[in-house]
Amino acid sequence: MKFSEEQLKKVEEMISHYPEGKQKSALIPLLHYTQQQNGGWLSAEAMDYVAELLKITSIEVYEVATFYSMYNLQPVGKTVFEVCQTGPCMLRGSDDIVAYIYEKLGIKPGQTTEDGLFTLKTVECLGACGYAPMMQLGPDYREHLTKEKIDALIAEGKAKAN
Repeated sequence: MKFSEEQLKKVEEMISHYPEGKQKSALIPLLHYTQQQNGGWLSAEAMDYVAELLKITSIEVYEVATFYSMYNLQPVGKTVFEVCQTGPCMLRGSDDIVAYIYEKLGIKPGQTTEDGLFTLKTVECLGACGYAPMMQLGPDYREHLTKEKIDALIAEGKAKAN
């Protein structure tokens, strides 16, 4: 993986926000950018490239990328359902939402539909406990989830793909 000159300018601009010698501080935004540029996921090659750009070791990148659920370490669908699985959401039915997504799409957490449209992930607290059960869908939160809302989100994902 290699960024274009235009992309490298963006990377340099990200790194410039941090003091000299502290370029590692740009790791999280650079991983987000790299994932976006790499089809929604971070391959080992992409993470090694980030390490090279930041002049840090690959393991330092892997540690961050594997810790946070916002990074995908395998290819994902065009729509990624990230369902909160922590206490408040579970008490309000997140397990039922995950089971319903499995019923509708035939995928379990960590899987992608055969057509490549949907991926299901379960994640730790997304900080919207008062709106449980909830999920993150790209940059947006979807709250007070019901089967009807899941049906609408599936239809929306299919419509965007066409």
